[in-house]
Amino acid sequence: MTKDTSNKFTTISQDIIERIRNGEYLPGDKIPSENEIIHRYRVSNTTARKALLEIELKGWAKRIKGKGTFVLNRTEDRHLLRTLGSVIDTRTGFHEKLRAEGFEPHNFILEKTILNEGVSSEIGGKHHIIEGPVLKVHQLRYANDVVMKDETKYISLELCPKIQLLPTEVSYFKIYEEKYHLTIADVMQTLSAEIMAPDDAENRFETAEAIPVFVLDSAVITQTNHTVELERSFYRGDKYRFAIHANPKF
Repeated sequence: MTKDTSNKFTTISQDIIERIRNGEYLPGDKIPSENEIIHRYRVSNTTARKALLEIELKGWAKRIKGKGTFVLNRTEDRHLLRTLGSVIDTRTGFHEKLRAEGFEPHNFILEKTILNEGVSSEIGGKHHIIEGPVLKVHQLRYANDVVMKDETKYISLELCPKIQLLPTEVSYFKIYEEKYHLTIADVMQTLSAEIMAPDDAENRFETAEAIPVFVLDSAVITQTNHTVELERSFYRGDKYRFAIHANPKF
């Protein structure tokens, strides 16, 4: 290990900040941990810790206890970036993603009920079915005091018994994997756009003017070819940008 210099932590912090500026690390992404900095830059733990603190003090990232240090959303219009087709991005829950970007998330539950008859949806040219009983969760997702997402999920209670007892701010995707030991093989998603008038019966964004919205339909498929979740959500088009991940497993 090379000898630390007095300004080594500044060099490291500047390097990581430059990577953030260049888009290598996006809002909500985790930057290198203390141990990763130690090995990557061949410095002591003190220097690594100072580098992370420097990045945080300059407002580029935020440390979340027990999770890591995440890039804050510093874009002028504060648009949120979401990646379609990425299991990793889907695994990160709404609350976790927003907190990592420097927002305070909360939910308002409009409906949480059990449907005995089951549900179906056509996504990506394929018909997906969840046999009953099914948990339906319809909620508004807020970032600070702004409604960002109007979300409706349908979850198989056959595959995930008693999941209705869990709070709705959890990452359901993680719950499928960690609590119910389901192996997720695919996430099918389609994205469309529309203009939603303020008097539209489906407009719950609390806006006085018409706004563009993204409509996302998705299905989460297990390795045994069962649909564990169907979702239909409306995202504020003036608050979100979407990216496409060409290699969804990574």
